[in-house]
Amino acid sequence: MVPSTPSATPSARATARATPRATPRFRVRGRSTQPDEELPVWTRKLAEGDDAGFFGPGSAVWAVNGALPTLVAGIRALLLQTLHPGAMAGVHDHSRYRDDPLGRLDGTIRWVATTTFGDRRQATEASAFVSRLHERVRGTYTDAAGATRAYSAGDQELLRWVHDAFTEAFLGAHERWGRPIPGGPDAYVREWAQAGRLMGVVDPPTSVAALHAELAEFVRDAKVDDRVRAAVRFIRRPGLPGLTGWLYPILFGGAVASLAPEYRRLLGLRRPWWPAVTLTRIVLAVGERVLGRMSPSERHARMRIERLEAAATTSGR
Repeated sequence: MVPSTPSATPSARATARATPRATPRFRVRGRSTQPDEELPVWTRKLAEGDDAGFFGPGSAVWAVNGALPTLVAGIRALLLQTLHPGAMAGVHDHSRYRDDPLGRLDGTIRWVATTTFGDRRQATEASAFVSRLHERVRGTYTDAAGATRAYSAGDQELLRWVHDAFTEAFLGAHERWGRPIPGGPDAYVREWAQAGRLMGVVDPPTSVAALHAELAEFVRDAKVDDRVRAAVRFIRRPGLPGLTGWLYPILFGGAVASLAPEYRRLLGLRRPWWPAVTLTRIVLAVGERVLGRMSPSERHARMRIERLEAAATTSGR
């Protein structure tokens, strides 16, 4: 989450002098008040493509993944994913999250936004790209029973765990801080199952009940060791710069407060004594007021869909 100010070019300075009050630009990971030309290329490319994508306007996925509570959802997902010893081993052995946490976060945001708002080709290619990156992620870990097990990021068990943890994290954050979901929570789980399939998950859960049942089975084998504790410490204090560093503890507190008590117990976390849920709601409300309800990714996806609809109308005349 990074605030961004206008570049200090001569023209920008002249504009600032000529305007009684220059309009500041703000940037939050995946959200921005920046003009289109300053947005990442991949965001602008969402206006290209040949179809509405796997979801589209009015879908539960657009409503959840395009809303600002995803800022908290990302923290919830990271905390939950540490509970699987195989996933934690992969992160410990292969991830650069300590050296470049914002870079890793940007990569995740790009995949989520492209899968959510891109056309089907873009979503499929983005998922295939992530899968190729994960091909080298393999090794061994000690499970909760003390047995040594081999792991690979492409293992069905790990793919399913990451998908389930992500789905629960995003759905849980939106239910706490977001607006009503079109079709309800089950619609989100059912629709987002497509993202799991793109990543190789076989028969992902398609209802909240099925999702929670799978998570309960996974958690029975959870193992909390020094790796998990170190990861939780880093997630709590990642050393983010500027305004991000000031706001992050509130969002982290909100993420912890919104976790199920069983997850907090396993992670060694306590619900904050201060009103974390309420303060998080205030931060998100202010963020939405500054940044707007629609993300640049959604805006460009709507541009693509409007273009396709206009072309279909013209050809049908």
